Amino acid sequence: MEYGPGITVYAEGDHSDAVFHVIKGQITLSVVSERGKEVIAAVLNRHAFFGEACLIGQMARSATARTVTPCTLARIPKRAMLRALRTNRSFSAYFVTNVMVQHLRLQEQLARQMFDSSERRVARLLLMLARSGKDRPTEIVPPRVSQTTMAAMLGITRERVNYFMNKFRRLKFIEYNGHLLVHSSLLQSVLDK
Repeated sequence: MEYGPGITVYAEGDHSDAVFHVIKGQITLSVVSERGKEVIAAVLNRHAFFGEACLIGQMARSATARTVTPCTLARIPKRAMLRALRTNRSFSAYFVTNVMVQHLRLQEQLARQMFDSSERRVARLLLMLARSGKDRPTEIVPPRVSQTTMAAMLGITRERVNYFMNKFRRLKFIEYNGHLLVHSSLLQSVLDK
């Protein structure tokens, strides 16, 4: 299935009857509190699975899945997924490995949320969104990730995100040039703190 950016794949409370696999693009999973505040719980990239809770009997979606960039997704109905997991060892190993990696990333993200400063969390998010590393000196952040979205992902205010974005720009870790460019020097800055 092909989706443009900003499209809701499924909403919190929808019937849970399939697992999705990200072939291309980026997805956010968000939840809304009783007070109506939306928090982005996860950002998923290529190879990630989501909606897998239907496999253990969850009848309603516990989060909203929304595209950030243009996406290609595979929608795998629950029955087909269960059959593939039982009969195809290589697919089963691929699925379990991917779900475990996602689980570990979420645990790390939760720990960072509790212990890292807001500045470090903004820097890590920028690096993750750009997937910047030592082998790629500059990467572009997907254009649909606003400061408001970043604030929701980090659990801080948009004003704090803006403050750190301006600071990173002054330090030449990022550039605004029609697109947000993230330099790998931001990685060293994060590791040094």
